[in-house]
Amino acid sequence: MNRQSIATRLFLYAALWSTLILLVAGVVLTTLYRRSAEAAFDARLGVYLRAIVADVAAPGDDNRAIPELGDPQFELTLSGWYWQITRLDSEKPEIKASRSLFAARLPRLADQGSAITKGGARQGYAIGPDGRQLRILEREIDVGDSGIYLVQVAATTEEMQERLRNFELVLATTFVLLALALIATTALQVRYGLRPLRQLRASVAAIRRGEGDRIAGSFSKDLAPLADELNLLIDSNRDIVERARMHVGNLAHALKTPLSVIVNEAEANSATLAEKVSEQAGVMRYQVDYYLDRARAAARLAVVGADSNVDAVIEGLVRTFEKIYSERALDFRRSGPEGLRFRGERQDLEEMVGNLIDNAAKWARREVSIVLERNAAGDPSRPRIVVMIDDDGPGLPQPLREKALRRGLRLDESKPGSGLGLSIVVDLVGVYAGELVLADSPLGGLRARLVLPGA
Repeated sequence: MNRQSIATRLFLYAALWSTLILLVAGVVLTTLYRRSAEAAFDARLGVYLRAIVADVAAPGDDNRAIPELGDPQFELTLSGWYWQITRLDSEKPEIKASRSLFAARLPRLADQGSAITKGGARQGYAIGPDGRQLRILEREIDVGDSGIYLVQVAATTEEMQERLRNFELVLATTFVLLALALIATTALQVRYGLRPLRQLRASVAAIRRGEGDRIAGSFSKDLAPLADELNLLIDSNRDIVERARMHVGNLAHALKTPLSVIVNEAEANSATLAEKVSEQAGVMRYQVDYYLDRARAAARLAVVGADSNVDAVIEGLVRTFEKIYSERALDFRRSGPEGLRFRGERQDLEEMVGNLIDNAAKWARREVSIVLERNAAGDPSRPRIVVMIDDDGPGLPQPLREKALRRGLRLDESKPGSGLGLSIVVDLVGVYAGELVLADSPLGGLRARLVLPGA
C-alpha cells in the first residue's frame, strides 16, 4: 500500500471505509427493523391474548367458553394461527384450543426457560405442530376458585419473515447503489482534488525538459507555498550556476594577464624569465584559490536543510577576537534573542560575521557591539535573522561606503589586511540572497547590518 500513488491510496481508503460504514449501517437498520416488526407482531398477538384472558377471567362462567376472536385463521386446520387454554391446577390438565390446532398442542415457553416480561407474559419462538416456526405469547392467570390457567396465542412468523426479507433486499439494493455512487464520487473527488498536484508535476517536468524556467499557474493555498519554494529553489540553483560561470569567466580573465607576461618574457629571452614566472605563478595561484573558494561557497548553498547555530558561532568568534585584540582591551558585547539558527553552512556564517567583527575591531576605540534580531522581513513563513555589528571608531563617510565593499580596495593602508574581507562577505551574502548595508552606528562609528535567511 505504501508504494501506491496518493490517488490510489485515497480512493482505496475512501472506498473501504464507505463500504464498512454501509455494512454496519445495514446491520443496524436490519436489527432495528426486526425488533420493530417483532414488537408490532407481539402487539397484534397481545390483542388476542388479552381478549382470551378477559373471557377466561370473566366471573360466573364455569365452562370457560371462549368466544370467537373474529379471525378465520383460528378456524382453519393448521393455519399457523392458534390459541390454547390449559388449566394447571387439576390432576389431569384441561385443555381447550382453537380448531386450527386440530389434535396438536402448543409447547410451553416456561419449559424453555423464557423469562416473564414486564406485562406478566412470556414471549418467544418455538416450532409448531406442522414444523413451522411460531411466535408465542403466553400468560398464567389465577381466577380463584375457578382455577389457574395458562393462556397461549401463537402465530407463524412466515409473514414477518417475508417482510424482513423484502426489507433486507430493498436495503441491500439501496446500499449497493449508494456504495457505487460513493465510490464513483470518491474517484471524481480524488481526480479533481489532486489535479493541482498533476499540474505542479507537469510544470516541474516542463522545467526539466527546458520548456520553462519557472513554475507558473495558480495553485490552491496549500500548494502555493510549495510552488513558491520550488521556484525559490530553481532560482537559487540558477544563481549558483550563474555565479559559478561568472567565477570561471573571472578566473580565465584573471589568468590572461599573468600568462601574457610569461609568454612575452619567454619570447624576449629575458634574463629575468625565472623571476617573472615565479612572480606570475604566485599571482595565478592566488587567483585560482580565490575563485575556487567563491565557487565552493556558491555550491555549499545547494545543501538542502543545512542550518547553523548562530549563538555558537558568535560566541566562538568573540572568544577568538578577544584574544587577538587583547592588547587593546576591546569590549565585545553581544545582545538579542537566543536560539537563532542560520539556514546555511556554519563555515560561511563564520566567514561573513568574522570579517565584519574583524573590520569593526580594527577601527574601534573601546567597544564592539553585536546585536541579533529575528524575522526582519516580517514574514513568518520565511524567517530572517539580522546581525548588526557596531563600533565606536571614526566611522566611514557615505561616499566611501560603496567603495569599501569592492574587492581588494583598501581605504586606509595603515590598517593590516588585503582588502578582500568585505568583498568576500558581499559575495557570500549574494549567494544566500541576503543583504549587507553599511550605516552610521549609535556608538558613533560604523554599523554593518547583515540580513540572512533563518531556519
